[in-house]
Amino acid sequence: MSPGIQKVEALDAGHFVRVEWEDGSESRYPCVWLRDNCQCPICFLPSAGARRLPFEDLDVNIVVKEVALADRKKISITWPDEHASEYEAEWLKKRCFSEEARAEMQADLFLPERQYWGSDLHLPKIPFEEIMCNDESAYKWLCTLKKVGIVLLTGAAASQGELIKLGQRIGFLRLTFYGPTWQVQDKADANNVAYTTGKLCFHTDYPVLHHPPGVQFLHCIKQTAAGGESEVVDGFHVCNKLKKQNPEAYQILSSTAVDYTDVGVDYCDFAVHCKQRIIDIDSRGQAVRINYNNATRDAVFDIPAEKVRPFYAALKEFNDLLNSAEHKFTYKLKPGDIVTFDNWRVLHGRQSYPSGSEVTRHLEGAYADWDVVLSRLRRLRKRVLNRD
Repeated sequence: MSPGIQKVEALDAGHFVRVEWEDGSESRYPCVWLRDNCQCPICFLPSAGARRLPFEDLDVNIVVKEVALADRKKISITWPDEHASEYEAEWLKKRCFSEEARAEMQADLFLPERQYWGSDLHLPKIPFEEIMCNDESAYKWLCTLKKVGIVLLTGAAASQGELIKLGQRIGFLRLTFYGPTWQVQDKADANNVAYTTGKLCFHTDYPVLHHPPGVQFLHCIKQTAAGGESEVVDGFHVCNKLKKQNPEAYQILSSTAVDYTDVGVDYCDFAVHCKQRIIDIDSRGQAVRINYNNATRDAVFDIPAEKVRPFYAALKEFNDLLNSAEHKFTYKLKPGDIVTFDNWRVLHGRQSYPSGSEVTRHLEGAYADWDVVLSRLRRLRKRVLNRD
C-alpha cells in the first residue's frame, strides 16, 4: 500500500520541508534538493528519466514560498519565482533522508548482502536452459551470483557459442584484448599462463586494466581425465580474516599501488600497464575488489626500497590464507558446465594436468561488467516481482 501524508510544513525559515506520514513517522527534505528534483516537464524529461534543469539555474540557498498538501498522496510547492512543483508521496517516501531509509534504498539498488564461504561451499547450481528461458530462474541466478559470488550453470551444449547466448541474455559481453570470448587450452608459444597445462595459482583476471571485468564465465567444452580441477576462494572472506589477524598487513595491501603489465598479441596487439591496490576498500575499510594476479604483477615496483619487504610479507600472509585448506573449494567442471563468478571477489585457480599431442582440456571464457549484470538483474526483478 502506498504511503499517505498526514501533514506538511516548511521549517528552518523555509530551507526544509517536513512531511508527517499517516503511520506517525516523519521525513525532512532540504528545499534545494526538492527544487533540484522538480518533476514538472520543464525540469524533468520522463521518457529519459533525466533532469532538464541546468545546475547553473539552481539557487542553492532557495527556500519555499508556499507548501501545501494537495491530497494525502501528493504535496505541492510554490517557489519564490512562482515556479510550481508537485511530489508524489510514494516518490518522496522512497527518497527519505533518514539513515534507515537511505540504507534500504541502497540495498535495493546494489544488493550489498554477502554470504561468505570457505571449503564448506555448497556450490549453487541452476540448469542453463532455465536461466535462458525463464525470468524467475535468471533472476535467481543473478541474485545468487551477487550474494554468494559463484553459480554453476549446468547442461549447456559442449560446443563454442554458448557464452555468446549468455551475454545476450544479460545484455552484452565485455570485449578485451583476448577477444569477445577466448579459448583456454594448451597452446604453443602461449601468450597467457592459462594457455598451458601448468597449475594456475589463485588470481583475479585482468587487474592490469583500470576497470577489471566484474564477472567471468568459463564454459567447459572438453575436460581432461586426469587433473585440471578448478579451485576457488572467497576473497572477501579471506580479507576479513586478514584484517582481524594482521591489521598492518591489511593496511599495506589496501594502500600500496602495485604495477601490473600485459604485453602481447591476441585479438589485437597490446601493451597494457596499470597500478592497482591488491585490496580495494570502501570508506568503511571493507574490501570491495581484489586485484591480484601473480603472473602479471610487474617487476617494476614504484615504492621506496625499505617498504618492499614489508609488502612481500603482507602479500605472503594473504596468499597463505587464500591457499589454506579451510578457505579453498575444489571441483571439476564437466562438458556443458558454465561456472559464473564475481571476478572482483572470487579468486580462481586450476590444478595442472598432463600435456599431450592433442587438446585434452578446452574451456571457453568471457567477461561481463557488473554494470551490465546489475542492470539485467533490476529489469528482471521488475518483471518477476512487479516492482518499480
